[in-house]
Amino acid sequence: MKKHLLALAAATALSLALTPAWAADTKSTAKPAETTKAADTTKSTDSKTADAAKSENSQQNKMKTCQAQAGEKKLEGSARQTYVNECLKAKPEPAKKESKMAECNHKTAGLKGEERNKAQSECMKGG
Repeated sequence: MKKHLLALAAATALSLALTPAWAADTKSTAKPAETTKAADTTKSTDSKTADAAKSENSQQNKMKTCQAQAGEKKLEGSARQTYVNECLKAKPEPAKKESKMAECNHKTAGLKGEERNKAQSECMKGG
């Protein structure tokens, strides 16, 4: 009975010790030709990471722009801080939204023939 408990305790300790290693493994072991649910999840996570990076980069760019504008106005001290804070809070001007067709045409510009048609169709469906 003690041997079984000892074996169970050892197995539990080993599984707990390996759990962080599994969580930290970010490389996909799936082959490129395989399409699995895990691979789809990884792509989704990568997309979210890319969106977060763009957002962070956008915030950094906004900070640089606001700091530059404050420098052009020769603001210092609390006046500069107030200006930069208000500048960062300001909503960006909405970008001109192009039509779905124009967007798809732009995305498929380098493609030809059947490949372009297929890509256009997928784009228009929202895929």
